[in-house]
Amino acid sequence: MAPRTESSSSLNRSMSRVMSESDFSAGETVNHRDYKVRKSSLIGLINWSHVMSTFSPYFLMVASTLFMAQLAYNYAFLPNPVKSEFFKVMEDAIEEPSIFTAAVKVNAIAVLVVWYFARMDNPVYLLDFATFEPPSSWKVSHEQILQMMKNQNCFNEESLSFMGRILSRSGTGQATAWPPGIVQSLEGKPTDSSIEGSRKEAETVLFDIVAKALKKTNVKAKDIDILVVNCSLFSPTPSLCAMIVSKFGMRGDIQSFNLGGMGCSASLISIDLAKQLLQKRSRGGLALVVSTETITPNLYHGNERGFLLQNTLFRCGGAAMVLSNRYADGIRASYKLLNTVRVQGTGQDAYNAVFEAQDKTGCRGITLSKEIVKVAGKCMERNLTTLGPHVLPLSEQVPVGLALIGRFACKNLSKLLLAGGFESGAKKLLTAAPKHYVPDFKRAVDHFCIHAGGRAVIDGIEKNLKLELFHTEPSRAALYNYGNTSSSSIWYELQYIQDQQKSNPLKKGHRVMQVAFGSGFKCTSAVWLKL
Repeated sequence: MAPRTESSSSLNRSMSRVMSESDFSAGETVNHRDYKVRKSSLIGLINWSHVMSTFSPYFLMVASTLFMAQLAYNYAFLPNPVKSEFFKVMEDAIEEPSIFTAAVKVNAIAVLVVWYFARMDNPVYLLDFATFEPPSSWKVSHEQILQMMKNQNCFNEESLSFMGRILSRSGTGQATAWPPGIVQSLEGKPTDSSIEGSRKEAETVLFDIVAKALKKTNVKAKDIDILVVNCSLFSPTPSLCAMIVSKFGMRGDIQSFNLGGMGCSASLISIDLAKQLLQKRSRGGLALVVSTETITPNLYHGNERGFLLQNTLFRCGGAAMVLSNRYADGIRASYKLLNTVRVQGTGQDAYNAVFEAQDKTGCRGITLSKEIVKVAGKCMERNLTTLGPHVLPLSEQVPVGLALIGRFACKNLSKLLLAGGFESGAKKLLTAAPKHYVPDFKRAVDHFCIHAGGRAVIDGIEKNLKLELFHTEPSRAALYNYGNTSSSSIWYELQYIQDQQKSNPLKKGHRVMQVAFGSGFKCTSAVWLKL
């Protein structure tokens, strides 16, 4: 199928529905309605404390109204008026006022039970979020990207040819965003990679998404209690947090955190940090999480292939999210955060998987090791193993447990056989050991936001998790429309799901899982409930 080009009208729309170069309609089409799960399996997924806390504002309002109505009825129609009973209680505390009938007592107990369950859950809500829509002057085609590379006057023909091949297979579209400091090279001007140009790009993205997020949630800047900003490769002084606080006039006692060097997984790390900070606030609060990456100072100017990939995949982008743990906000929130999991690789291979360094000529860039696929696979396996018990039904957890027990038993028995000299028996036992059971996350999750790190990343996760085409459609569409926007890519995917996707429309009660990878090496995930 030939790549689909964008019309001029579609480029002007926010998150226009443009399919990736992969043909979603190829082969047998599977619709989300074809994937059915027994209701008995779904009942096992219900978190009743979550149900109580989600609807606690409604329960408390109804119970409180009923409580006051019962008191008013008793005051009006029962023989002992309230005033006389008040003095009666003062005189004799043992005798109970007659207005506190059995119905009033039961209702009061119901209010206390609902309040108790709501306090146990300590929910964190996503009120809403906003993504950066780049202006048309920032958008360039593959041909223009290669021309920008040529205009740097530092790449040889072999490097230009290599970047051209990578671009053609990248899954990115013909209108992705580059910063004006680099795009101006198409007009014959020198590339501006200065600190001023970098700060200008950051201000354009950050100020836009923060303003839109505050407007969408009807939150004032001075109401924000916690600010978390993540940007891996641009860490100026004053920080990006200070930039936002100064621009929007936030409070002087705001808790602000600037995270750097954490790669494409940093957005969910920021979400988890904001969640923990919010849950420590006894009275509740509001948190603003901002995820972005600055491209201007990070163009690689050398000719080593290991560094050239960053010049072909990464694009401008950003997202701002407003979180709250105030119970009253549960009524107007868009999503509720159910789980967050973060897995950190600890070996040397994990540390070197994504590495900022200088090549032989002294040019700075990001290199990917040959072990990155293996490292990413291990981190993701550990992440999903941790997440699984929180979201999967027992019908999927039991086979996982049996497979682990079987492999453990076969491994230890083979060691005993080897110690006894039965080598052939030990080999047969290891061969007969059950394989790892990959649980079907589709039975617990309705939508997947897989980090748009590249077409190969999406293809690999689709295959390993046995996802359908409509599950990976948001990731492919975000990659095609925006490229790899680093940590903010999962929010472009969620925006696509809620605003554009028709093959698997988002509904209340659906679960959305976000998965991202980053340097270090890290794999992060989060599960949201659509409210």
